[in-house]
Amino acid sequence: MSADKKDLRAYLQDNLLIGDGAMATQLYRTGVPVGVSFEELCLSNPRLVHDVHKAYYDAGARLLETNTFGANRDALSRYGLEHKVTRINRAAVAIAREAAKEDAFVVGSIGSILAGRVRQKAMDEFRDQFEEQAIALIHAGVDGLILETFLDVEEMLLAIEVIRPLTGQPLICQLATLEVGRTRDGYTLTEAFSLLQKAGADIVGLNCRLGPAEILRSYEQVQVPEGALLSAFPNAGRLGLTDGEYAYKSSPEYFAESAMRLREQGVRLLGGCCGTTPDHVEAMADALKGLAPQKRVNPSATEREPSHSSYNVRDRQKPSIVERVKTGTTIIVEFDPPKDLDTESFLQGCCELHKAGADSITLADNSLANVRMSNMALGAIMKSQYGMDPLIHIACRDRNLIGQQSHLMGLHALGIDQVLVVTGDPSRFGDLPGASSVFDVTSFDLIRMVKQLNEGISFSGRPLKQKAQFIVGAAFNPNVRQIDAAIKRLEKKVEAGADFIMTQPVYDAEAIRLVYESTKHINIPVFIGIMPLTSQRNAEFLHNEVPGIKLSDEALERMRKVKGEEARQEGIKMAKELLDAAIPVFNGIYLITPFNYYAMSVELIQYVRQKSSLLQTSVQV
Repeated sequence: MSADKKDLRAYLQDNLLIGDGAMATQLYRTGVPVGVSFEELCLSNPRLVHDVHKAYYDAGARLLETNTFGANRDALSRYGLEHKVTRINRAAVAIAREAAKEDAFVVGSIGSILAGRVRQKAMDEFRDQFEEQAIALIHAGVDGLILETFLDVEEMLLAIEVIRPLTGQPLICQLATLEVGRTRDGYTLTEAFSLLQKAGADIVGLNCRLGPAEILRSYEQVQVPEGALLSAFPNAGRLGLTDGEYAYKSSPEYFAESAMRLREQGVRLLGGCCGTTPDHVEAMADALKGLAPQKRVNPSATEREPSHSSYNVRDRQKPSIVERVKTGTTIIVEFDPPKDLDTESFLQGCCELHKAGADSITLADNSLANVRMSNMALGAIMKSQYGMDPLIHIACRDRNLIGQQSHLMGLHALGIDQVLVVTGDPSRFGDLPGASSVFDVTSFDLIRMVKQLNEGISFSGRPLKQKAQFIVGAAFNPNVRQIDAAIKRLEKKVEAGADFIMTQPVYDAEAIRLVYESTKHINIPVFIGIMPLTSQRNAEFLHNEVPGIKLSDEALERMRKVKGEEARQEGIKMAKELLDAAIPVFNGIYLITPFNYYAMSVELIQYVRQKSSLLQTSVQV
């Protein structure tokens, strides 16, 4: 029976089906340059797209995907084509249908809107885009829809939620994993396939990112839901540089052998993704010709994906600052790493702060984009040689995702598990203005990813042999015109997984009361920031030039009246007045040491201890 006489789901009950290969690879080979919209060619050069479809059909493909993988509003907007979503999708279906003849299925391709990027906004905003593209494809007459190359299960579930009510046609839902057996957002394939099937997926599978061997390994480990139909569209191996050109390595012969092995795992729909050609498809079609599908047999318990219960969790040696602040006044002191190679003065200051009663010393990550010694290295020395509890800042600015995870894994190995995630000041304003600012992720994303390590899952979704136990802080700037907007931003950080909050320094009692009233509904500790002023120039610089800091008129006027040592003493006096307002309402005190004048912070630590002790005594009486 010809394919078009049967529903795709019914056809796959009794038959293997060969899908097509990579569209972009073939278009690139014909001379279409990288950096243009391949989907727009459906309008400007439909014959070229038709010829690619025809080449795959002639090679034996009986399921053709429309050239619409990136034909959503978000992707097309990069080329100024967002107003052509419907036209492109409709044209693509017509082109594929013409090439497919009557004995092949045509399915509408819908790609991930995130498209490999780290999520930086609520995915709920994608609803309209998925609906717009799906409606265009359905009305153009496809035989089904294929949702492909989704790294995150949550985005795929959102797409199914939007699309399933629009059509009763088959939904093929293919995830792409960065690691064998687990999605980027931390789901095992067993969990993912089950969720997708319950949400309304008719066929579940894998495509892109991994080659045949790793997709095969994934299927050898996963528990496939009863009755699920499986698909596999692997890449042609890994992309590599050969003879000065980037190319995929897997040969058509290897693809044919792999197709046979995937059939043994119960896969019924087989095609190719990046790097595959009509030759790869022809090799698979020839190898599988005349063969019936095999029933899926799930692996035994010993062959399944590793569970979280097998992970090793390291015990903390002392209570975290979050645990301590719940029972009494807790002091974090910021002390900047040195700008040179001499650590003696820095470590001496740390010892004095620790001796005075600092619960934790926090080290900035190249604050103001000025180069300083690695806070990770200094934190390791503080912890191993002096028994101190460092709190390490991690800026989004300086490391890409590879470097961020490597850095965090190093902190875990050193037993440093208290971190503060910050955005970081732009590099162009620092002492190396030619340096690049990376900003692969926002602070919200990085908080979420650090907490994912606590689940024993890497940024790529790979299971780890240990769970991290990071206590993650978030920064809060109350010195803004619209405090409500700042609070909403802070609530998003709490939602992402922040365990505590550290504020920018405040310089009047009214600001302290405002922070308290604005944050009292948030159920994690807040450490209120206090930084003593050192001079009139220091005060004016902070007020006029440093983002996130605002001084009261009274504070500026008081510093104008004093100079030299008298100015520092006035700065300490003002800080103590602020502490008088803060201690009754905040258990968490965050002292910021100016210019490494640690003696000023030592005096303030002692004042906090004395004041909080008197307050506790009065409460008991």
